[in-house]
Amino acid sequence: MSLTTPWRGPAGPDRSRRPDPDRRLLVRARRRLTVQVAGAISVVLALVGVLVYCAMVHSQDDAARRELAAAAEGSPVGQPPPCMWLFELHADGTVRASPGAPASLPVRASLDQVAAGGGPRLAQVRVAGRDYLVHTRGRGYTTVQAVLDLRHPAAERQRLLRTLAGAEIAGLLAALLVGQVVSRRAIAPLGEALARQRRFAADVSHELRTPLTRLHTRAQLLSRRLRGGTDPILLIDEVDQLVAGTRQLGEVVEDLLRSAQFKQLRRPFGPVDLAVLAAELAEAEEARAAIRGVAVEVRCDGPGDHVVSGVESALRRVISALLDNALGHTSAGGHIWVTLSREPSVVELTVRDDGSGLDPEDAERLFARFEGTGFGLGLALVREVVDGHDGTIAADGRPGGGATFTVRLPADPTGTTAEPAPEPAWQRYQPPLPG
Repeated sequence: MSLTTPWRGPAGPDRSRRPDPDRRLLVRARRRLTVQVAGAISVVLALVGVLVYCAMVHSQDDAARRELAAAAEGSPVGQPPPCMWLFELHADGTVRASPGAPASLPVRASLDQVAAGGGPRLAQVRVAGRDYLVHTRGRGYTTVQAVLDLRHPAAERQRLLRTLAGAEIAGLLAALLVGQVVSRRAIAPLGEALARQRRFAADVSHELRTPLTRLHTRAQLLSRRLRGGTDPILLIDEVDQLVAGTRQLGEVVEDLLRSAQFKQLRRPFGPVDLAVLAAELAEAEEARAAIRGVAVEVRCDGPGDHVVSGVESALRRVISALLDNALGHTSAGGHIWVTLSREPSVVELTVRDDGSGLDPEDAERLFARFEGTGFGLGLALVREVVDGHDGTIAADGRPGGGATFTVRLPADPTGTTAEPAPEPAWQRYQPPLPG
């Protein structure tokens, strides 16, 4: 990971309250998918309910016809089936009725028609405000009429309708829940892709800002000196610094290309001398520090080397980001101290300034990605690299009293740095860990 200025100071605008077009797009897509899934499930449930209702009505009608036909054919008038009455028309015109039969029954017109020689008749009639299913047929020397009260089948249908309606409502709620789950899972890859795209764009900005600013500043100073008549021989060191800066920029671009192509960035660690890197980067920032009127000092405390095990290009950008951060918050006449110390198994690097400082309560939030604090992205990338090297980073300070960033990394057990490879520098350094 490459790093640039991790911003301290007063909190900026809350990013979480800004409109996010990508988020709105994902929310709309998720809602549409939820509605579509819920609608499809609800339609299926409704179709099943209609089929069940139609099947029940058809079954009731068939059962009622069979029961009426069976009752009219053989049931005694005095003992009719439940919810049914029987009426018997004799040759002398008298009608015998089942006990408890309604006074409005039988349907005499149907009895007379069948008695006059007509065939069996089945009809649904409404008498005295009630619906009946009537089956009339001849039985021996008499004519029998079986009447079924349709209130009970109608009540069963109403209960079924209420049950189906409740099931449809419950199914709709379940469908909405299922639609939410399905839509979230379906949209999650798109959201992750958009998040990676935003993260990559932000990382590119922070990866390139510091080396480009450093190169631009040094190129401006070199141009002024050349135009001022300075002997080009005296500017060889400046040109070498420009070459080194372009090499480091090449490392950043190479890392970004590998990251964009999803290539594996993890490589075996090697010995890296933090003291050498700190001195190199302090010299690289010399031009910017001079313009700002800030003094940068690198010192090593105590005996021993300061070699750690890691990826050189990644650790270089950690120190570069911390220096860039200190320069951005130190006013003219200020100082920046880069201190290295060695413990038996740990190398400690401290970047301290006497600039604007920070609120100790915000020390941990400095390392979060875009938490609406206004602190930016740089320190989050610093922590990712340090964590990838099994190290720790901490911030301390007070408003107006400067800030101190302390990086602790495991010391290399060999205590020796590797010899540089013969190929060009921008190819020699391998991409850093993804954090």
